[in-house]
Amino acid sequence: MPRLVRLYIRQVLVGFALSGLFVAALLYLNVGNLWHLVSTSPMGWIAVLMLFMFHGLVFAGVQFAIVIMRMEERQDGPRGGRRAPVATDIPARVMATAPGKAGS
Repeated sequence: MPRLVRLYIRQVLVGFALSGLFVAALLYLNVGNLWHLVSTSPMGWIAVLMLFMFHGLVFAGVQFAIVIMRMEERQDGPRGGRRAPVATDIPARVMATAPGKAGS
């Protein structure tokens, strides 16, 4: 299996583990009286499943993006040297012409 696919699968698993912890914390801390709503409704398990799945998708995507963006190739070679400053205070003559007024 390619290394990138293994990396993606690993980050998806980490994202869904974080999602499980997040949903468990939401229910344990009873944010927005969520535990009561879920536990007293006969279809509350669907709400918990949806919370878990959608947060898992978001957390997995963010986790993978963070890992990809942190990948870099170290360059031990020269870093570009010194750059000479560019003079920007030298005036330049510019001819500007304005269109004539209508009726003149």
